[in-house]
Amino acid sequence: MAITIEQIKALRAKSGAGLSDVKKALEEANGDETRAMELIRERGKAIAAKRSERTAAEGCVLAGVNGNYAAIVALKCETDFVAKNEGHIKLTQDILNVALQNKPADLDALKAMKLDGEEISAKVTERSGVTGEKLELDFFTFVEGSDVVAYIHPGNKLATIVAFNQANVANDVKKEVAMQVAAMNPLSLDEASLPADVVEAEKRNAVEKAKQNQIDKAVEQALKKAGINPAHVDSEEHIESNIGKGWITAEDGAKAREIKKTVAEEKAANLPEQMIQNIAAGMVNKFFKENCLLNQEYNRDPKLNMTQYMDSQSKGLTVTSFKRFTLNAE
Repeated sequence: MAITIEQIKALRAKSGAGLSDVKKALEEANGDETRAMELIRERGKAIAAKRSERTAAEGCVLAGVNGNYAAIVALKCETDFVAKNEGHIKLTQDILNVALQNKPADLDALKAMKLDGEEISAKVTERSGVTGEKLELDFFTFVEGSDVVAYIHPGNKLATIVAFNQANVANDVKKEVAMQVAAMNPLSLDEASLPADVVEAEKRNAVEKAKQNQIDKAVEQALKKAGINPAHVDSEEHIESNIGKGWITAEDGAKAREIKKTVAEEKAANLPEQMIQNIAAGMVNKFFKENCLLNQEYNRDPKLNMTQYMDSQSKGLTVTSFKRFTLNAE
């Protein structure tokens, strides 16, 4: 049976497959569009199965808002070429629209939802057949609040969503906060939101670092007092190398080793505990300032932290939750 151009156009619009793939499927199905669609889907499954072990590191990340609900979805693929393809972006947007309308509980629930009468997971498999690449609906998350905002960084590789405690927050303020999350990548909302084990680990590391810094300073001062350049003896490898180059004598090398050992041991045994605790507390506070959104410096005015910035825009305004997802290496 002869295949008409109208049939090819109709099936191509429905399936998203290439012209040659659509024509071949229609010919094998003797013009039966339903059967041809089944053949296209079967080929999509075969390609998806064949490429299941491949890495999907590229993709499209989109975010959007529906009332007081905001969501992010990420549809991964293998190459940036496919990620930027109009069909890939459209499918990502269609999946996001389903999420915004139906508010699924998690990624698995979203995959099981229907898009144009088919489960989203099946739609992704079909698209894999069209592109010839592994596709994976890899990420979904959401926030809810009195007001919400979504921000997509140019390039569709990074998106953020933020929920606020007040309604009708000015759009420019919402965007500023969402962009702060995108740029500064906070680990948590505030200190209380950080996992206890993370905080404890940071405190332990700060104490050890404070102790080592004091020991290193004492050793450096002792080496300088002995007329030895600390940079020439900062490791055993450097000592041997610099002796070989004639930059220091073998006697200076031996002297440096002895100073580093005895001064380090003496300093470690006599570190003022309260001073170490005070230094460590400062390090931990710096960690909170850098990694907790409400403690972070406001990008456009470092004199303000984010709590102060939001309060200056609307008294008592704060963030109740946020999410961030990126495909970029950081």
